[in-house]
Amino acid sequence: MGTLDFCGGWHVYVGSARGPGGLLRVARHIRYSRQPGDTQRWHIDYILAHPAFSLVSAVCAPTDDDMECRLARLMPALPVTRFGCSDCRCQSHLFFFDHPPEQDVLAACEKLDLGVTIKNIKMS
Repeated sequence: MGTLDFCGGWHVYVGSARGPGGLLRVARHIRYSRQPGDTQRWHIDYILAHPAFSLVSAVCAPTDDDMECRLARLMPALPVTRFGCSDCRCQSHLFFFDHPPEQDVLAACEKLDLGVTIKNIKMS
């Protein structure tokens, strides 16, 4: 993927926690953001390990359907090209917002009839 430059603001990553260990993967991302390890498995790990980024919240939408790409297509923000989508044909799964994105994310989830839970992350 190479080196990327990021603007200050908010970044939203759309990922899937489906399958075995899905929610454990979300918990791992939260732990990784607090204390990065040596192993970077996913694109998001590179951001979580960078000191300029801080994890603010995780939005979870329980579903049995594959919604990751559909949700990514509904994000009304600038895509970080090819980030987090090496296993699909999406333009990106990471999006830049110049304003707090919570309402935009909730609106996109609502369009897909996804009930969501927002978990605010306290970094200490």
